Amino acid sequence: MGAPVTPPPFRPRAPWWGGDLQTLRNTIMWRDTPLPSKSERLFFPLRDDSGDRLTGMLERPAKPVKSPLVVLIHGLTGSEDSAYLRASAAFHLARGRRVLRLNLRGSGPSRAICGGHYHAGCARDVRDALAGLHESLTSEGLFVTGFSLGGNVLINLLARYGEELPIRGAVSVSAPIEPEQTARRLMAGRNFFYHRWLLKKMKSEASAPGAHLSDRERRAIAAARTILEFDDQFVARRFGFNNAPNYYYRTAGARVIRDIRVPAWLLHARDDPWIPTAPYEALRERTPPGVRIIVAPGGGHVGFHGAGHAEPWHDHCADVLLRSL
Repeated sequence: MGAPVTPPPFRPRAPWWGGDLQTLRNTIMWRDTPLPSKSERLFFPLRDDSGDRLTGMLERPAKPVKSPLVVLIHGLTGSEDSAYLRASAAFHLARGRRVLRLNLRGSGPSRAICGGHYHAGCARDVRDALAGLHESLTSEGLFVTGFSLGGNVLINLLARYGEELPIRGAVSVSAPIEPEQTARRLMAGRNFFYHRWLLKKMKSEASAPGAHLSDRERRAIAAARTILEFDDQFVARRFGFNNAPNYYYRTAGARVIRDIRVPAWLLHARDDPWIPTAPYEALRERTPPGVRIIVAPGGGHVGFHGAGHAEPWHDHCADVLLRSL
């Protein structure tokens, strides 16, 4: 038996010291740089009776290598064009891997073809999309990375539908595995500006042209003063949960990690200003074989801008795990 596969150490890269600067760098330094690939728009019908379709952007490198298709899932209010998704796509393309940047229901380009919305446990939507991929794309399997809320969706996907799909490995980055704790952390005074900014984006996304909303839902979205109220009055009601606490509990990745059966690394930063570390620490010794919880000393929220590399540390972690499969 070979030596266990381990992630590289993380040290922050100057001048991005501390969780807040690590978090904000993606916004401060965002550049609309073209990806070095041939792009193809894909559409994925969903199996429910909504008529909605997901969409994603498939990227093919100039010099492909034999490798699983890398699937990237964005976080809350994100899309295929989120800075962290584009950075991860560029990382894998540079190594000859095909990449699918997937949009959740009603996000980014999928808003125009989806009347519905996504939520923290919408694993079935992602299952439908990945099951709809052509065999030529899945013949070497899939390697999936989910960011923030997309990481929690990924954990639910692995636990509930992992055996239905050719997923060979996965990485979650800064996933809110206990959503209620995350909501309450975001509503804390030290996160006032984060909370106001994020709630504004959530409202704009949910009510964008193309969304199918009742008058009650439009009023609830407009009236929400906190993320908890938004989730209680809009998200929970729309998806059949009793209230926000019930929605948070039933979609919490922490509850289903024990059911994951593929190699998976769950990455988190101790100084993440949005997501508490305690849920990760509580599960560290109770994960199934092949699943590792890795808490770095720094990195912020979906930051991980580390010394020694231009690319984020979480991408190098994904590379280590993928190469080991």
